[in-house]
Amino acid sequence: FTRQDIDRIPHLKQLPESQRRAMKAVSAVLPFRVNSYVVEKLIDWSSVPDDPIYKLVFPQPGMLPPEDLSRLMDLVGRGTSEEELDLEAGRVQRSLNAQPGGQKELNVPFLDGKPLPGIQHKYKETVLFFPAAGQTCHSHCTYCFRWAQFTQSGEDRFETHESRSLVRYLRAHPEVTDVLITGGDPLVMGTEVLRQYVEPLLDPSLSHIRSIRIGTKSVTFWPHRFVTDEDADDLLKLFETVIRSGKQLAIMAHFSHPRELGTRIAREAIRRVRRTGAMVRSQSPVVRGVNDSSDVWGRLWARQVQMGIVPYYMFVARDTGAQRYFKVPLVEALEIFNGAYRQVSGLGRTVRGPVMSATPGKVLVSGVTRVAGEDVFVLKFIQGRDPEWVGRPFFASLDPDAAWLDDLRPAFRRSEFFFEPQFREFLARRQAEFQQGRDPPPPHWVPPRPLHRYDA
Repeated sequence: FTRQDIDRIPHLKQLPESQRRAMKAVSAVLPFRVNSYVVEKLIDWSSVPDDPIYKLVFPQPGMLPPEDLSRLMDLVGRGTSEEELDLEAGRVQRSLNAQPGGQKELNVPFLDGKPLPGIQHKYKETVLFFPAAGQTCHSHCTYCFRWAQFTQSGEDRFETHESRSLVRYLRAHPEVTDVLITGGDPLVMGTEVLRQYVEPLLDPSLSHIRSIRIGTKSVTFWPHRFVTDEDADDLLKLFETVIRSGKQLAIMAHFSHPRELGTRIAREAIRRVRRTGAMVRSQSPVVRGVNDSSDVWGRLWARQVQMGIVPYYMFVARDTGAQRYFKVPLVEALEIFNGAYRQVSGLGRTVRGPVMSATPGKVLVSGVTRVAGEDVFVLKFIQGRDPEWVGRPFFASLDPDAAWLDDLRPAFRRSEFFFEPQFREFLARRQAEFQQGRDPPPPHWVPPRPLHRYDA
């Protein structure tokens, strides 16, 4: 079901007409897509509108500023043309920080003086690859920080239709050990299409590539992909091929709530994937109304360990799209993480969080303490633009309302965090690459912003 099908979903008929109209208005701005498995098996319709999976997949009125929602609801109610509605929706989309952290400007690498579409290289060891055929999902999460991939087209999307440039880039960069195939969801692709992207990575000339990761929500939203789809067995054979090549295959699965692991077919999907030798790791942001509870996360991690899944990351929701609706302040996110962490055994304590995947790198909120008479956040990079930043503690003044890195200020009256001088140099260097004449700056290029507004 997509936006055009909202009136066809039987379960929504129990909602007031005004609520369905608000859903149509919000889904004109933010992507909406849900399938029958999620609707029938994962949502407790007796608990709607408070059900966490319902909030996870169905647009909610609070996801847009009130004035924007009111304007769009008026257009929907008047039966205005799709063209007029799209114009207003596009204006709202542009106000929602569609490309947080310079996803294209700062992360797309160059080869032979030209940018490589559909590839990102933010951290030394890891390259992200976005095949065009995988730029959708079986169902869309309402918190998705890549929502613009599903609502924009042309140069605003980052994707590629071939893997030759990826292989050439990897051969030129032996420091890269991991390739993450992501999207969207690469597992919406048929196995034969996915094979065209995976098998070139097994070439002996890429012996420095030790791990292939596939980011997916399929285990949650369409576990049939691994069990009953007509090419499910072929997909698992492809996984086995990767393992036999000597490389590690990691399925980076997104689980936001323990209910997603409760169906028989989801459990069977995980069992079949693990039987191939692939590892399943789990990650998700902490989001208001879905999993903002230590008990929810504790149950989630405990169930994952029991099923052989490795808890990996608790993220902080990025400052894009509906973040104002879902955001959890860092202080609260840390309390949720610590409360859940205390509930699991050592096998579940592989997880790290809360983590902000921000422009300078992945920043872990390690704790809150008092140093030199000041209450502070204790932070550290677990990935950084410069590998030398990784593991180095630094401090920010405690702000109970802060929900993202650019809300924080250095502690002890310092003017900037330790990494900022180098980060400024990096921003200037990236801008110069686009301005030296080798390649014109893309139309969406924005000059480096003032620091402390990393993802504004």
